[in-house]
Amino acid sequence: MAELKNPALDKLRAGELSIGVGLRQARTVDVAKIMKTAGFDWLFIDMEHNSMDMDIAVQISVAAHETGITPIVRVPGYEHYHATRALDGGAQGIVVPHVDNATIAAQIASNCRYPPIGHRSITGALPQLNFQTHTLKDATETINRETLIVVMLETPTAIDNAEEIASVPGIDALLIGTNDLTLEMGIPGELDHANIVAAYERVITPCEKHNKFPDGRSL
Repeated sequence: MAELKNPALDKLRAGELSIGVGLRQARTVDVAKIMKTAGFDWLFIDMEHNSMDMDIAVQISVAAHETGITPIVRVPGYEHYHATRALDGGAQGIVVPHVDNATIAAQIASNCRYPPIGHRSITGALPQLNFQTHTLKDATETINRETLIVVMLETPTAIDNAEEIASVPGIDALLIGTNDLTLEMGIPGELDHANIVAAYERVITPCEKHNKFPDGRSL
């Protein structure tokens, strides 16, 4: 039986607050242990809004495994290789930006989940499983269970489609990109605006209905 823990997912499943820290300029693997010591549950390794490349992202991800902090990578887009290379390299979570509808969300789930949930291709031994040999069934079931897949809703269109997006199997969480949403709504930076509050309510309700985790921050 493959053993794998995802500290961020464990807390979410227990109904607890799971706190992460964003990495944009950090480039050395010691940041994983530093942030665990600082009390964080997960690393938000950002490949969308800076020059961090895949090599650095997976090095930090692998270093995080032994510290008890979950490495989550925000990829720059939703081509399948954006996410699968990070997952094959050691990430335990993926955040995909600019998801406006359920069709895109379903494709992301298909890319990131092994069959029977999705159609992700299997590589060799995985760093998440300490490069150990397991049956294919055991390895894929374990990785599917302990991988967090998050889609970002950043436009009014995405908010309008929150119910359909939340219903997609294989997606774990809906994350509101609040700063971009305020820009798209013509109320830049007004995080407490009534329309933003309403947007959160329109995302939280379907998340509760479909057993997804709602998330939001100024990203």
